[in-house]
Amino acid sequence: MRKTLGWLLSLVVLIGTMGAAGSTAQAATAAQPAAADIKDQILGIPGMSLIEEKPYPGYRFFVLNYEQPVDHRQPRKGTFKQRLTLLHKDVSRPSVFFTSGYNVNTNPRRSEPTTIIDGNQVSMEYRFFTPSRPDPANWAHLDIWQAASDQHRIFTALKKIYKKNWLSTGGSKGGMTATYYERFYPRDMDGVVAYVAPNDVVNKEDSAYDRFFAKVGTKECRDKLNAVQREALVRREPLEAKYAVAAAENGWTFTTVGNLDKAYEAVVLDYVWAFWQYSLLADCASIPTAATATDQEIWDTIDAISGFSAYADQGLETYTPYYYQAGTQLGSPDIKQPHLGNLSRYGYQPPRNFVPRDIPMTFQQGAMADVDRWVRDNANQMLFVYGQNDPWGAEPFRLGYGVRDSHVMTAPGANHGANVAKLLDGEKALATAKILQWAGVAPAAAPADAGRAAAPLAAPDAQLDQHEPEREPQLRR
Repeated sequence: MRKTLGWLLSLVVLIGTMGAAGSTAQAATAAQPAAADIKDQILGIPGMSLIEEKPYPGYRFFVLNYEQPVDHRQPRKGTFKQRLTLLHKDVSRPSVFFTSGYNVNTNPRRSEPTTIIDGNQVSMEYRFFTPSRPDPANWAHLDIWQAASDQHRIFTALKKIYKKNWLSTGGSKGGMTATYYERFYPRDMDGVVAYVAPNDVVNKEDSAYDRFFAKVGTKECRDKLNAVQREALVRREPLEAKYAVAAAENGWTFTTVGNLDKAYEAVVLDYVWAFWQYSLLADCASIPTAATATDQEIWDTIDAISGFSAYADQGLETYTPYYYQAGTQLGSPDIKQPHLGNLSRYGYQPPRNFVPRDIPMTFQQGAMADVDRWVRDNANQMLFVYGQNDPWGAEPFRLGYGVRDSHVMTAPGANHGANVAKLLDGEKALATAKILQWAGVAPAAAPADAGRAAAPLAAPDAQLDQHEPEREPQLRR
């Protein structure tokens, strides 16, 4: 009886203790503040400020400014505001760091890796593209290391909020940017997806481009394009008269390049390159036959593919930072076009011709060779995707024996808009699986089935998932 009463008394005490503990836990939970709104967390980062928030279903989308040092080597010597955007999904998801290498798009967009991993996306405007330009602008501070350091500071600030895995990505100059970032800050990202990234290791040796144009597509298409390009120089006088009229109507001036004649020839010499950069072999059917084409037909096809506004001051101004970098570090192609004979007066003009003369430029011979060596020897979880018919793929990044889990893939028949979705099925499955794996969100599957099981995690969205290449300068990434 004493044992029974003792057991009942112990049970009553235990229940009372558990009840009290539960009440205390509930009180403590109730006392905890709710998690801060994501906008407040972002704006709590020193130097971060809001330009605007734009609604988009399933996301929060912010256009932001971040205060950056003009010179990361001497951060106390002035700052500038760098524009970026943030497509917020959830802090529990991985993140993608995207840059085009140019201006940032201030409307919600989702890169292919972001769709594949169903993640967040940070998009950075490249330094010196307006409005992300220091004032006054010391152009010596525009180089690939300074830009990589911009990305490193943004990543370091946001990683405190977005703690899951990060991938970097970009296409064309953006693919180059992602690669340079990895070279200088290899511990930041968990993977890199670089699309159609040119790799001009030796600026004065461009024979790879000549070999490309000698075999790309079909002979019929190559001959048709070459004939139109040549005819545009044969008819230089009447077509330049049309150019002068268009310039007057549109307010185009030609101070930077020098004169209308230089601008005209630059546009014409871009024609074949631009066709393969943005068009497909099937589009050759729409090219006029040079021998029977009218002046207007020649004008229209050159304008549609190369763009007569490209080398006017007004067309060049936006891309001054790109041409500056092409003439100081990135390099630029100097292709031979023998079918033009002596009709060309200036040849393939160098980037110096497209940058205002009051901006000094000196080429740094070793910058690209350094990156190329680093990628060959040290690439880790990097994927390079190229298009078979894209001129910029003539000088690609290549991988050496020391790389780890890195890949170079080529989409058959694709142009400068090549991506994972355009790869052959086997490579597409492998690339998708690797992206998911690097992001830390690969679905559970047996190793042998990993490639077949890999598929984008986010539902398609026609507005967000716009993957076609935006028009860029021809020299031009």
